[in-house]
Amino acid sequence: MGFTEVDQLTVNTIRVLAADATALANSGHPGAPMGMAPVAQVLWNNIMRFNPKNPKWINRDRFVLSNGHGCMLQYALLHLYGFGLTIDDLKAFRQVDSITPGHPEAHDTPGIEVTTGPLGQGICNAVGLAIGQAHMAATFNRDGFDLINNYTYCFLGDGCLMEGVSGEASSLAGHLQLGNLIAIYDDNHISIDGDTNCAFTEDVVKRYEAYGWHVITVADGDHNLEGIEAAIKEAQAVKNKPSMIKLRTIIGFGSLEQGTHGVHGSPLKANDIKQLKEKFGFNPEESFAVPQAVYDLTAKKIAEGAAAESEWNSLFAKYAEQYKAEHDELLRRLKGDLPEGWEKKLPVYKPTDAAVASRKLSEVVLSKIEETLPELIGGSADLTGSNLTRWKDAVDFQPPSTGLGTYAGRYLRYGVREHAMGAIMNGLAAYGGLIPYGGTFLNFVSYAAGAVRLSALSQVRAIWVATHDSIGLGEDGPTHQPIETLAHFRALPNCMVWRPADGNETSAAYYIALTSKHTPSIMALSRQNLPQLENSTIENAIKGGYVVHEDSNAAVTLVSTGSEVGICVDAVKYLAENHNIKARVVSLPCFEVFDAQSKEYRLSVLPDGIPSLSVEVMSTMGWERYTHEQFGLNRFGASGPYKDVYKKFEFTPEGISKRAVATIDFWKDVPNVRSPINRAFQQLI
Repeated sequence: MGFTEVDQLTVNTIRVLAADATALANSGHPGAPMGMAPVAQVLWNNIMRFNPKNPKWINRDRFVLSNGHGCMLQYALLHLYGFGLTIDDLKAFRQVDSITPGHPEAHDTPGIEVTTGPLGQGICNAVGLAIGQAHMAATFNRDGFDLINNYTYCFLGDGCLMEGVSGEASSLAGHLQLGNLIAIYDDNHISIDGDTNCAFTEDVVKRYEAYGWHVITVADGDHNLEGIEAAIKEAQAVKNKPSMIKLRTIIGFGSLEQGTHGVHGSPLKANDIKQLKEKFGFNPEESFAVPQAVYDLTAKKIAEGAAAESEWNSLFAKYAEQYKAEHDELLRRLKGDLPEGWEKKLPVYKPTDAAVASRKLSEVVLSKIEETLPELIGGSADLTGSNLTRWKDAVDFQPPSTGLGTYAGRYLRYGVREHAMGAIMNGLAAYGGLIPYGGTFLNFVSYAAGAVRLSALSQVRAIWVATHDSIGLGEDGPTHQPIETLAHFRALPNCMVWRPADGNETSAAYYIALTSKHTPSIMALSRQNLPQLENSTIENAIKGGYVVHEDSNAAVTLVSTGSEVGICVDAVKYLAENHNIKARVVSLPCFEVFDAQSKEYRLSVLPDGIPSLSVEVMSTMGWERYTHEQFGLNRFGASGPYKDVYKKFEFTPEGISKRAVATIDFWKDVPNVRSPINRAFQQLI
């Protein structure tokens, strides 16, 4: 279509809104919004399909701003295109409790698909969204019913391309032939340090062609609206490759400082905003002004979006007549609800059952529930045989042309790309109708810490199957043995870290992970076999902590997780036989879940009047919240057979007993020993 003066006026309105909002906040990044305004307007007005009255319509096109510092661009678009952001919301940019925070946050603002800001994450989320579309289309589309056919569009900048995580995800996207993914690279040659010639001079086009992407170059992204539209349509037509449009722009276009790093992360000065408005035909005495002609233009697009969803709803109603089961299944999955009675598939164990590694117990759970939970889609970062994340008859998610699987497949071969896997899982979770999981060694979840943090902040249901969880992995030694990892992720708000001690606890971990719609989970799973415990039930374990062994005459409580719980049970016998001391044992598989229980319950598990000792082959940091004394590993591990490594560090019944006796002796003269659960701020939290 041809472009009119109103199109250009809309572009300039976006630029001026970005300048006004960052100036009023005295904070923010006006440069990228001003430079990317032309492509944003072309994409949103002429290309993208969305209905602002229903921002969650499943077949909407997805838009991701990977260079999230430029979020005033997105907020201006959301305002102009009817997503409920008011001018007052734009005026509240970067202010406390506004819906226009300093970087886009999915759960704060309608129309924001994923939380972006840490550079490189957004393009990886976009890969996840594109995988989600390909899988859902292959699962639910039928002849004559092209229900799921949306595109994912992603803006990204030089910073995103410099971050290694973007390369991981882009490499995988090329392999997966995701023709529904279109990335638009803001090639403005500027980063915070100045001209990119100081640090980033690679040939991005060649790199992405080598990844298997279709690459298009538009030389003038500041004026050539027709060329931008043609490039996007060319990208849409390429069905067997993701596309990147390299768009040459001038950062801060129209500013006195355009083309320099000075306009990247600082508001424009008053005289600059004045000349900008005069140049673009705006009244310099007015701020946050939107011409009526612009609203009239965007109103047409808003109406088109409502009509597009209405047409889709009619198609979906006809689909229900021919494919009722699939229709009902899609509706259920889009609500995020699990099938009724699915939890009956979770395996249950007795104390007399054989000892089994918790990574194997996890595999059993996945194998039992996968048929009942078709929304479960997952894989491993090239550790399938170690993580045990693939059920027997799983089909790989692969381009059909490879002969390796289909897009309807539910097992993802992530390759050695832990960080991208985490960020892609966030995109998969955001797509809707899917619950992603990913496997690696617990130690290497740390590689993906940036993505895990965004899972928690974004409030998405993503599950990490993190095996080889301790010095129990043995011979691989300190490079692979996690020490600080649990303390790190336990410190992360809204993140459940599970370290199950046996089969029922593993089932409980999956139960809570799958029923928690807005919280990611990390499951730390053992390589070595673990005994099935007395008092271990799913009902007990879903509370995050419970008493494994009770004794009303106990002199000490041993509090533990995972593979050390069974050793603590053995230590009870050792204490009785060698020291005539009685002890209690508590399993605390998930701090986050335990903390959510009533104080009365927590005190029943960790009561007043008795000293407690934590036992975990990890950093002791954090354990002082639950126990009086801590036995852990505040150094790196060692290489050797796992039983020898445990013995070296005295994580044996004898070693635990020695420290239990010391705990009793230290606290014996303290009157009224108070549980660490009792805190001064308890009533304020």
